[in-house]
Amino acid sequence: MSTRVVKGRPIVIEDRLLIWRFNAGDMDALRCIYEKYKPALLSVAGALLNDAAAVEDVLHDVFVRFASQAGHFSLNGSLKGYLAICVANRARNVNRKDRRIGSERLTTATLRAPYEPDSSKAIASAEQRQVVSHALAQMPLEQRQVVVLHVLGSLRFREIARQTGVSIHTIQSRYRYGLEKLRLLLNGEADQ
Repeated sequence: MSTRVVKGRPIVIEDRLLIWRFNAGDMDALRCIYEKYKPALLSVAGALLNDAAAVEDVLHDVFVRFASQAGHFSLNGSLKGYLAICVANRARNVNRKDRRIGSERLTTATLRAPYEPDSSKAIASAEQRQVVSHALAQMPLEQRQVVVLHVLGSLRFREIARQTGVSIHTIQSRYRYGLEKLRLLLNGEADQ
């Protein structure tokens, strides 16, 4: 995968080509984008949503909206970052609508790993994701969103701030407080 740096940000050339093909009407490019980023976006949605059934729906909604932009889509940052922010925004809207932001429903909505072979290692990893998902559900939504976008979405703080319209200092504070809260929650679960 070739990358170059523009204004301090890496630009994935493969993504630029996919966007160009997508804007030219090549729906195979849309499929390629979907397949390329689906695992990461499912992880972001799974970590932010309180309803496992809504994870796939959110991803579907984001790609339906994205597909409607064919022919005039323009991007300044990374495609993965843009899509991760779209998933986070849609997840936030679903959570607002649902209004039941609690850990009791998140127990089945675990973080997803892109690929794991069937083994005891995979089972242990699934259990760890379940514990982390439960802890994430107990965090304030703003902190959870920044932690998830930075860690699972691989977005830089500056990109999160730009896309959300929040100052970079606030984003960094939410991340720092979110990690501390997550650490405390995970230590509390380990003691039980």
